[in-house]
Formats: sequence, structure tokens, C-alpha cells
Amino acid sequence: MWLRALPLVLLILVAGVVLVVLYGGARWQAGTEQLIAEMWAERAQPSIDTHDSREIADLPAPVERYFRTVLDDGQPWVTAVTVEHTGSFNMGEAEDQWRPFVSTQHVIPRRPGFLWDARIRMAPALTVCVHDGYVAGRGVLVAKLLGLVTVMEQPSTPELAQGELMRFLAEAAWYPTALLPRQGVRWEPIDETQATARLTDGETEVDLVFAFDAQGLINTVRSDTRYREVEGVQVATPWEGRFWDYERRDGMLIPLEGEVAWLLPEGRRAYWRGRTEAIEYEYVD
Repeated sequence: MWLRALPLVLLILVAGVVLVVLYGGARWQAGTEQLIAEMWAERAQPSIDTHDSREIADLPAPVERYFRTVLDDGQPWVTAVTVEHTGSFNMGEAEDQWRPFVSTQHVIPRRPGFLWDARIRMAPALTVCVHDGYVAGRGVLVAKLLGLVTVMEQPSTPELAQGELMRFLAEAAWYPTALLPRQGVRWEPIDETQATARLTDGETEVDLVFAFDAQGLINTVRSDTRYREVEGVQVATPWEGRFWDYERRDGMLIPLEGEVAWLLPEGRRAYWRGRTEAIEYEYVD
């Protein structure tokens, strides 16, 4: 008797799983749209709309060379970006546990903000949804299994805000007009291949060391003091991002591949590797 009922039981179980997945996806999407709306409410249009190379004449030599390499005179200023990535994320603590992800990232250069909306596949039909961002001056970092069950959430602290604004500044290699001085970035020289970029938003200030290669392109960005959670405590830790595989997109030379890592006493520990699959820019209306 029970064998006859087995197909029906399996059908009910499958239907239940599908409903949970759909419900979780809908809940997560609603939260994503709310965060994007909060970010866009802070969006400011720039007073000018195109790049003027005279602006970069007094910048440190490697920075001026970078802008002359990646931007043409008259390049429209980016006012919003949507980036689609594929890659892998390291979920392990003691040992590497790389898991594939897909993501969509929404960015506005001024007021600086971004939201990384990712799906990390832990197993077939088992996905962790992640929001990682800087929204209206606060840091956002939360992960939920199937978009429903919270598996990680960091409180919105000054340390988290600093780390997320730092990520925004580092990833401006994808939207290089955001690195121009009139967008609020202050550049200070170090040597012929490095310079420090500083960005302030409200009470949050960050700086990063940008290193440029022989072609004038951003090779690495790094900080000695990005906060990392260790057993519930925020610890200032050296951090680095690397970029490569540059191509022209909408007239700008941007990297298509990258990797991010913590620089720990025991060695470099990469945790994000990704490739830009698509990027869409918006400009001044």
C-alpha cells in the first residue's frame, strides 16, 4: 500500500522544496530592492559630465599615467554601474573550501555606495545568498541559506563601514572615473609605481595603496588595516586585491579578472576570485 503512495509523497516533498526555494528567493529579492532603493536615494549627479585631462596634470606621476592610459579626454563620467561576476569564494577557515558563485553588483560613485548580491552554491539545490555592501553610509554583510535562514550577519559598526568603503574604493578600477579628484579621491605620492588614495564619506575615511604596472594599469591595491572578524572580534589585518586581463569597455580600460586575499602571518589567504562577465554603465542624464 505504502509503495503506491510513495510517488505522491515524493511529489509533495519536491513541491515543498520548490515552494521554499521560491519563497526564499522572493524574500531575498525584496530585501535586495530595498537596499538598492536606499542607495539610490543618496545618489548625486556630478556638476560636470566628462573627463578633462587638465584635472590630472598635478597628480602623482603613476596616477597621472594611469588615467592617461585608461581614460580618453572627454570620457563621460560614470554615475551608476551594474556588474555581473562569476567565480569562486573560499568558505574555509583552516583549509580552503572553494565554492562557485554568481553575482550582480550595483554601484553608484557619488554618494559612494555598492551592493554585491551573490549566490554561493554549497551543494546541488543548496545556495547561500549574500549581501555585501556600503549603503547610505553604513556597511552591510549578511548571508542566508536559500535567502531565508541567517548563517552570518555582521552588525553595522564603524569597522564594517570602513571595510566596505575600502572595497568600494578598491573596485573603482571597474569604474575609473570614480577615482578622479573631482569625485572626492585625494591622491598622495609614494614612489614611481605607487600612490595612496584617500576617500572620505561622512565620518568614515579610508586609504589604500595603489600599485601600478609597467603599462600604467592598477596591479594591486592594499591596506594594512582592513578589519576582519576573528572569533567575534574585529582585528585590523593586512588585505590585498589584484587585477589583471584589462580590456576596453565603453571607452574605458578596465580589469576583467581579480582576486582578493587576507595577508596573514602564516601566509597569503585568498578568499575571492572572480571574472567580470558583463558590465553596464550609466552616465549623466
